[in-house]
Amino acid sequence: MRWSERVSLRTAAVAAGLFTCMALVGGCAALFATKIGDIQKAPGQWDGRTVTIAGKVTGTHNLLVVKYYQVDDGTGDIAVVTQSALPHEGDHVRVKGRVEQAFALGSAHVVVVVEAPPQR
Repeated sequence: MRWSERVSLRTAAVAAGLFTCMALVGGCAALFATKIGDIQKAPGQWDGRTVTIAGKVTGTHNLLVVKYYQVDDGTGDIAVVTQSALPHEGDHVRVKGRVEQAFALGSAHVVVVVEAPPQR
């Protein structure tokens, strides 16, 4: 094999390895949940962003116009608005949804995660 062929094969192997690593890192990033405490510290920075959170359900609420449940991950808790069935208190959940700043009054912010509708 000539030198130029060896360099081409080596370059292709390195490129394939880098591509594989990047795909694995990108895929793994989706597995890690956003800390609820991070969302609460800077709600304006998270507003409108899609996140995945995970934690323990600490309460459920089924009001006339909205269903939501509280999730606590140890760094904070947040309300999750859903159109699906409510989980049970004590369940451990993983939720993907959009952060929405419901309202701000002075320095107080009410932030919720609107759960993505289930895929069919």
